[in-house]
Amino acid sequence: MNRAHVIWAISILTVSLSAQVSPRSQETTRMRIIQGPEIELAKEHLTIINWTTNNPGGSPVQYGVVHYGTDPHNLLETAKSPIRLNPDHSSTVFRVRLDNLKPQTTYYYTVGSIQATGKSDVVKSSVNHFTTP
Repeated sequence: MNRAHVIWAISILTVSLSAQVSPRSQETTRMRIIQGPEIELAKEHLTIINWTTNNPGGSPVQYGVVHYGTDPHNLLETAKSPIRLNPDHSSTVFRVRLDNLKPQTTYYYTVGSIQATGKSDVVKSSVNHFTTP
């Protein structure tokens, strides 16, 4: 391989690696839930909750967060799930799985999101509920 081929190979590798890094996007001034939350799947021991927000911006990795419990005034359990933002999309769908639930039990929950840094996106749903089969 001659010097020109080596330089070409390095430049291609550099471009492909830089394309994999998601830059921070500008944070939205007012994040809001635009759809949901809703129960996507409910089984005896697990439930998946999803909701859609306008794109929060900020760090490229966000976490959907669900606070839940059997008392609507004490949502002591927390489940979260990571998502990688697409800065070209105007909205983001979050999906969070709640595990180790008890059958035939009513659970109360709120949903929200945080950035990978731990900074809250300052959006939180009202208290909702579901009952496991």
